[in-house]
Parts: sequence; C-alpha cells; structure tokens
Amino acid sequence: MSTSLLFLADGPGRGPGGTIWTGLRGADGRPVVTDALAVRDGVVVAHGQEARDTRHLDVEVVGLAGRTLLPGFRDGHLHPLAGGVETLDADLVDAADLDEVLARLGAFAAANPELPWVLGYGYPPELLPHGVGRAAVLDAVVGERPAALWSSDHHMVWCSTRALQVAGITAATADPPRGTIVRDADGHPVGTLLEEAELLLAPHLPTRGTDKEARGLRVGLERMAAAGLVWGQDAWTTPATLPAYQLVADTGGLSADLDLAFKVEVDHWAEQLAAFVAARREAETAAAERQRQGVPGGRLTATTVKFFVDGVLEGGTAALLDPYEPFGPGDHGCGHDTDDHGIANWEIDELAAATTAMDAAGFQLHLHAIGDAAVRMALDAFERVAATNQARDRRPVVAHSHLVHPDDRPRFRALGAIANLEPLWAQRNEIMVDLTEPRLGPQRSRWQYPIASLLRAGAAVSFGSDWPVSSPVPMQGIAVAVNRRGASGLGAREAFFPEEAIDLDAALTAYTAGSAHQAGDEQVAGTLAVGQRADLALLDADLATLGADDLHHVEVAGTWLAGSRVHGQPD
Repeated sequence: MSTSLLFLADGPGRGPGGTIWTGLRGADGRPVVTDALAVRDGVVVAHGQEARDTRHLDVEVVGLAGRTLLPGFRDGHLHPLAGGVETLDADLVDAADLDEVLARLGAFAAANPELPWVLGYGYPPELLPHGVGRAAVLDAVVGERPAALWSSDHHMVWCSTRALQVAGITAATADPPRGTIVRDADGHPVGTLLEEAELLLAPHLPTRGTDKEARGLRVGLERMAAAGLVWGQDAWTTPATLPAYQLVADTGGLSADLDLAFKVEVDHWAEQLAAFVAARREAETAAAERQRQGVPGGRLTATTVKFFVDGVLEGGTAALLDPYEPFGPGDHGCGHDTDDHGIANWEIDELAAATTAMDAAGFQLHLHAIGDAAVRMALDAFERVAATNQARDRRPVVAHSHLVHPDDRPRFRALGAIANLEPLWAQRNEIMVDLTEPRLGPQRSRWQYPIASLLRAGAAVSFGSDWPVSSPVPMQGIAVAVNRRGASGLGAREAFFPEEAIDLDAALTAYTAGSAHQAGDEQVAGTLAVGQRADLALLDADLATLGADDLHHVEVAGTWLAGSRVHGQPD
C-alpha cells in the first residue's frame, strides 16, 4: 500500500550527505539534484524546502545519509519469466571454467534422477574451443540421459549423444533454414546446435506448465526489484505464456511493470497476428478488472512484437555486410565457410511485410539486430513501415544495436528509431577476445556498441540487460558505459574503445528516462519531476562523490513502485 514518504539528504542517525538525482535538467542543461523529495499517494509532490515542509505530517522519513535516490531503473530488454524459470533447472550462469559447468550439471542430474531430460542454462560459450560443445563431454557426466544446455546468449545448445538420438539428429539431417548443426570433418553432428537448429529438439523436450512458469516469473521479479528495476520489456514471450503472467498479476505479485513482446515466427507471422491481437485484448481486459478490484502491484501490458533479424557474433550467426574472418587457416569456426555472412532470418521484403502488418495492428516493433547487416535491415524495414502506414508515434526499437555501420547511425534519429543497447557488453572480456573480435577483424571491431556515437547522432538510446544473458543489475551496465571496462578479469584490464564512453548522467538517463521513452511512459515515469509516479531506487553510495571505477560496486538498498517498497528494509 502506498505511503507518504519524505527522502532527506541529511538523514538523522546515519550521518549527513547524499544526493537526490531527479533525472531533470535545468535551464543551463545541467542535471538537477535536490536535497529533499516528498511522495504522497504514489506520486512525487515536492522537492527541496517544500518537501521538507511536509515533515510534520504523517510521513515515513528516509534519510539518505551518503546514499543516492534516483528514478527507478527501467530495462528495455530482458526476460524475467524465462530467466527465473531457468534457475529452477541446472543453473550454469557465470561458471568460472568448464570443470565448474560440468560439476554443476552433474550435481543437478544426481539430485533429480526422476527428470526425463537434464536441462541447463547459461554456460559461457567462451569456455569451449571456438564456442563449440561436444556431446561426448556431456555423456561422461549424464550417461545415457538426454541433456541439453543453452549458452548464456541462448543462441547455441550443447547436446548429449542421447539428446541427438532422441531428436533424430544424424549426419543425414539437413540444416534447418535458419540454423546450423555443427559437424565434424566427416559430417557427423558434434553436439552443438546453432539458432533455429534448436527447434529440432523442441518436440521432444518436457513442457514447463503454467505453475512452473509462474514460479519462475516470481524469481525474475525478485531479481528485478533487488536491482532497482520498476519496468521491463519482456522481450520474448508467446500468447501461450500469458496465463502465467496473469496468475502472478491477479494475486498482486507484480513488483514491476511489464510489457510483453510476442515473438514473430518467419513462416507463420500472418497467422500469428490474430492471436497476438486477442492476447493483447485479454491482457487489457484483465488489467482493467484488477484495477476495478483494487489488486495491488504493477501493470501488465502486451503491446509489442519481437523479431529476430539475425543471431549473435560469438556464434557466427549475426548477419554481416562483409564476411566473417576465419579463426585461422583451415578453421572456419562453428561449421561456417570463410565467405559466410552469418544468418539473416528474414528477407527484407518479408520483414517489411510482417513489420508493416504488425505496426498497422498497433504493436510496437522490437527487432533483435546484432550484425551490421541486420541493423541496416531493421532500419530499412522501419523506413518501409513509415512510408506505408499512417503516421503515428511508433518508436520502433533496434534491440542490442551491437555492430552499427557508421553510415547507419544518423538513420536512427531520422526514423525515430530507438537504439536499445546492453552497456554491460561493451567491454573487452573473454567472449570478446576469444570469439568476437577474431571474427570481425580490427576495423569492424571498433563499430561495436557505439553508444557515444549514436547519442551524438541524435539517436534515442535506451539501456537493457537481456537478463538472463547477462546481469540484470543496471549499475553494473552503467559502470561499463562510463568506463568501457568491466569490474574484474580480462574485461577490467583495458578500456574497450574509450571514445564510445559516455558520462554518468547520460548513462543514468538511458536506464531511466531513455527506457521510459521506449515504453511511451515519459509523461508519468522516468524522472522525479513533480507529478511523476514515485518509482524510486535508493543506492548505497553517493554517486556525486564516487570515482568512475567505484561505480562497479554500487548496490541497491531499496526500490519503490508507485511509492510502495518492493525491495529493501526500512532503516
């Protein structure tokens, strides 16, 4: 339930100081900070002395005492249901080496002997030679049980021999249209499936069910609240998963606002459209009923559609304008030829037709585009949509915007397109050094995550995490955006093209107001302006006094959604 709140930068009993970063800019263009902020009925009602004058009322006083209050973070691309569900299987995220991956897998398999499949998620592909996993390695751990492990980027699946057998994947199995079965020199599958080759497994995998999906969503929402997140674009759902979201929302369990993006299939988009419209209507009807009944919690909407234009660079499946470089003489990596340009999932005419139809039905377009060819194709599709459909404020999104050709950077502003980026990825870590840069070469490598260049070109920029692909904690991504270095390991050793670094204010803005713009929420959220909804995050350090390297270690002490605390304990 919403409470009247007063945040003070000189809280008693904890020492003076602290900063309230409003996300606003003054007439001089500088960031606006204040020393007090008042909240009533879930809305920001006053700053400064006017806010302090509310102290005599029945309010809960929160002293900052050397901490920072700012608008709640908003993630422009993540997967809270999928990420939460995956923790219920073998959790392989952030394993330090191959031995740890196998040890975690073995422990899970031993603890769950009744499961028909051993499933795991999040292994770092850079731990494997050229990112390729071999079935025999898994066989030594799981024996005759079928096992399938998804990489951290979710674009590769590492299978055991029994999994390949159950799915009927042999040397005679043809590669599907938008996928690759990685093979040895004799043409036999080695145990790695790329992109839509994963679909060969799908009919044989156990179903999750609504209850397990709802449990997973609750885990995902807990992770979001702990990270200071109050809104998220759930960037890969289907109408079939809507009941799990509704189950959590109907019981008041949404600790953040979520918008669902339904995945568009290349071969079935025309038939999908009616189902997407029906699911959007169902979500709207259910939301209205929850509001009528006074059910607490965040908003659940379903206003977006998600397209995969291509794959990922580390797997050699991102679509490039020029061919990939080979890892070395006679070694093409991931089963590709040396003149390979990756995998473009769509032909431009089909993509334009599908995006135009979805846009005409009122959906926001959210296009996964990693390679420079895919980014260009996404922008070309947006251009055709705007030329065909009635003018409106559509705000199409290029998700990830990983490798952007310099010629395409000004097109974002011209088309009103939003560049959604994962700033945490903009570091020279192991996956970059071992798998990505060798396939791009030095010139193209400089085009990766061009955040500063996009901002200079006038592009609207939003930040996200793509969790569970990487950490959902915004401050970790913000630290990399400012430093172009990671917190530890190889990624911390040198700045990754530091000319693309941005200042702290711009990074905070991209993770707050930038994502509010993406959601169309800027009139009600994204800053701490008077009249905005009191979506708040309290950090455990004063950002105004920290050095750039210290940003990596800032944690979230509290999160409020519309004035109600969803994470942290009162002081």
